[in-house]
Amino acid sequence: MQPQFQMTGQATREVSVQQNRVLRNTFMMLALTMVPTVLGALAGIQMQFTFMSGSPMMSFLLFLGIAFGFMWGIERTKNSGMGVVLLLGFTFFMGLMLSRILQVALGFSNGGPLIAMAAGGTGAIFFSLAAVATITKKDFSFMGRFLFIGMIVILLAIVANIFLEIPALSLTISAVAVLVFSAYILYDISRIVNGGETNYISATLSVYLSIYNVFVSLLNLLLMLSGERD
Repeated sequence: MQPQFQMTGQATREVSVQQNRVLRNTFMMLALTMVPTVLGALAGIQMQFTFMSGSPMMSFLLFLGIAFGFMWGIERTKNSGMGVVLLLGFTFFMGLMLSRILQVALGFSNGGPLIAMAAGGTGAIFFSLAAVATITKKDFSFMGRFLFIGMIVILLAIVANIFLEIPALSLTISAVAVLVFSAYILYDISRIVNGGETNYISATLSVYLSIYNVFVSLLNLLLMLSGERD
């Protein structure tokens, strides 16, 4: 029986090493994705980039089409170097899209500090929840269905508010989005730690989207609640 126990122990160690490798590579790739995101945002600010601002609904649909196209390509090529290239291209595109809200924020007299607060808050949320997932190693996979439903509700509310333009609804959407996508960070890191995700490119894409949405939602909240126009 002893050889069987040794083989089981060796297999367990190999799985643990694999999970740690995926987690480490994911964190390294996340750090790398911040570079094209910042470059895209800076380029968008310099160009005063707008994305079909005259038609919010068409702009939203076109954005979703491009984003899902990138995500489809990343998933198809996640086991090759092209997956990394597409992921970095996607994060540049997302940085370009981010420039719009940054331009709005910079139009406020306290816009710079609010952007810094949103970035700091996002970082605090990410590192806190990543620490919870990695230290406790608790399986949060049970949250997946509820989080997916929450994300769909947020998308539907965003579409509705394109037509309704209700400030209170926009505030509510942003607050709920912070909660949902913060929980997604916990869920995604937990999946890596517990072996539910074995590809670091897919893992990076999921965590990146959660971080991005937390930042945008936090910034929206801060602008609506604390923004000071010149």
